[in-house]
Amino acid sequence: MATIYDVAKAAGVSPKTVSRVLNNDVPVGEKTRKKVEAAIAALGYVPSTAARSMRSNKSGLIGLVTGAISHFSDTSNAPTGLPDLFIVQGIQKVMQASGKTLLIADTGDSAASVSHLIRTFQEHRVEGLIYVANYHKQIDLPIASKSIHTVLANCFDTNRTTSVVPNDQMGQKSLVDKIIKEGHSRIAYLTLDPSMIATHQRLEGYQQSLQESGIAYDPELVLCADKLDLLDNEKLIIDAIDHLFSLVSPPTAICCGNDKMALKLYGILRVKGIRIPEQVSIAGYDNYLAITEGLYPALTTVHLPYQEIGQEAARQLLKLIDGKGQKEADSEITIIDSPVIWRQSILKI
Repeated sequence: MATIYDVAKAAGVSPKTVSRVLNNDVPVGEKTRKKVEAAIAALGYVPSTAARSMRSNKSGLIGLVTGAISHFSDTSNAPTGLPDLFIVQGIQKVMQASGKTLLIADTGDSAASVSHLIRTFQEHRVEGLIYVANYHKQIDLPIASKSIHTVLANCFDTNRTTSVVPNDQMGQKSLVDKIIKEGHSRIAYLTLDPSMIATHQRLEGYQQSLQESGIAYDPELVLCADKLDLLDNEKLIIDAIDHLFSLVSPPTAICCGNDKMALKLYGILRVKGIRIPEQVSIAGYDNYLAITEGLYPALTTVHLPYQEIGQEAARQLLKLIDGKGQKEADSEITIIDSPVIWRQSILKI
């Protein structure tokens, strides 16, 4: 295997000159540069990344810890919530454009593995770390992460670590605002698990929209239709529908906690002979295209901006690495807007 000394000898220059050409940190004459590059090509010389990173303290490597790969394989036979793999794709797009190399480690759904993965990345001298959560939540990273530039995607902590999360409150409010403009005032909401941050924020958005439109909040129209510990939430949805359509004044529109819930709701309503949107309008949340554009009528929903969250997390980390971002002690949560995607499942009345 050729060494830097072999290149220097072939080019007729010093090893230091070869190093300057490789690192491009000091001006080198064009004629000398071409001789060195020709020698590198002729000898097939590949510089040692480890040695260069030791000298420059810049490995060009970014560590990414996620459960996206194991989550995706666990749900390959049926669509669930929007895959957090979309966040990883957004991060990769920005890192690739910056010239950084992304090293990805999957937790295998084991929180206990996170500390080991972070230490492994530190041993490989990554310049920064991004942690991706599978849904909007509060986390507590191991103490090892405090010694390295870190950005959290789709999650946050109590240590003021730079974070990027979706605007769940605004997303739900914007959706209900638009449904009200179509003439609906009896709008039901089937929520996700009550322990989820998204559920609290979206319920705030739902209530805020009703209040601003002068519509009284009716707790009979808000029901939990999903639980984190349930593999199948169909019975909860059926029970919710039976309750809603037993009311003296049933809803004319139903918002679902996610598109997967809306998919099941379509089937349940059709079995009951209830037509969408003629008899009841339906809206989802996520903009999971395999569901929203596959249903008939196509599903109105809120776009969960996973790609955008990933891209912004990557940009924030690059700023920290370059010393242009906020100091970790002053870091804040960046909130990414969640726009409404209007389709044919909402009827104007």
